[in-house]
Amino acid sequence: MTQAQQPQATPAPQENSPPPTRTSTEPAGPASTGPSMGRLVGVDLARALAVFGMYVVHIGPPLSATHGVASWIRYMADGHSSVLFATLAGFSLMLLAGRREPRTGLAGRQARTRIAIRAVILLALGTVMAIEYGGVIILGFYGVYFLLALPLVRLRARTLAIIAAAFALVAPQLAYVLSSLLTPSVQQSINSYDPLRHLSEVGVLDLLLTGFYPALTWMSFVIAGMALGRLDLSSGTVQKRLAALGAALTAAAYGMSLLLAGKGALRSLAEDGPSSGSSGPMPTGGGSMPPDGGSFPDLSASSLLQAGPHSGTTFDIIGSIGIAILVIVGATVAMDRLPRLRRLAKPVIAVGTMSLTAYVGHFLAQSVFSTPAGTGTQQSWLPLIMYVLGAVLFAAIWSRFFRRGPLEYLLNAATRSASRIR
Repeated sequence: MTQAQQPQATPAPQENSPPPTRTSTEPAGPASTGPSMGRLVGVDLARALAVFGMYVVHIGPPLSATHGVASWIRYMADGHSSVLFATLAGFSLMLLAGRREPRTGLAGRQARTRIAIRAVILLALGTVMAIEYGGVIILGFYGVYFLLALPLVRLRARTLAIIAAAFALVAPQLAYVLSSLLTPSVQQSINSYDPLRHLSEVGVLDLLLTGFYPALTWMSFVIAGMALGRLDLSSGTVQKRLAALGAALTAAAYGMSLLLAGKGALRSLAEDGPSSGSSGPMPTGGGSMPPDGGSFPDLSASSLLQAGPHSGTTFDIIGSIGIAILVIVGATVAMDRLPRLRRLAKPVIAVGTMSLTAYVGHFLAQSVFSTPAGTGTQQSWLPLIMYVLGAVLFAAIWSRFFRRGPLEYLLNAATRSASRIR
């Protein structure tokens, strides 16, 4: 996808109710185990920004048609918004599994069951949407992320951070090797036995290795978000350390990439051609298979030194995680320390509380209104502005009468059966 993302899925989409009356998505638990719900408003704001970033990629003009500040906005949305969405999906998992302290015993079993049910629903919904909209739909990938994250939901923040770092360092190289070995004939053989691939263009191979958001490399973002979810974001000390960490990761990753690969290291793959809701084929395993099932592009080891959006390299992953941390911490601090801004941003925050609805809704609206995607012939920002305003208006009105968005309500209702687990 370019971006699309949930993953609660929340990049992903999740079901928090809008401030100030909302309650946590977790079942009742000790109040001391996490920050106040007011502190989580910043997370909702970050989630809304991720949604709008994907709007930019799917509806706004391509990068080649932008200039100045508009180019910077388009570039930052490319890849980074879906990464932010995935990171927030990991954070949302902790809202279910237990914020500061993991749920254990019966509560833990029920929480893991809720996550598994969500994963299956997101995988099914993503597959259905991929039939119509192609491989840019992130929801099916979110379902896979959630299933793979289940064994990790009881781990501490430090352990999760170490695992995320290990994925970032190892997974891109492993994806590169696997992609080099996966010839078109092998791919076709695997896909011929894949029921998901028969339904849509996104099969198991795409979900794990060759799609726009392959689990092998994208689990780094989800696990990093899980680590953030275990931290007390209300703590000034934690906020400062996270801000320093985010800045250091961003500077180190992109700086090293520029040093090793030259001035083209950060070049967006969207510059190679029109964007159709995606950043285009990736040079490594991070989405290297064209969504139409074509063959792999020529791979070279030097591509592993790049850090452009969706390149799927170690530098890209580390730098993107750094940016995601900075956005989440910045939004949290702003909502905490600037009450006037928080009041003004309330309609935008409402979008973050129903991000699944906002994400799915913008695809459906594109079909209904025949809105052109961000292609070479689409150079106006007006459709994008109208979609953002439409999402804000809908969320603001809906949140005045309901705690959850429409799809968030259905998703929550579908997981109620987890309470029967004993």
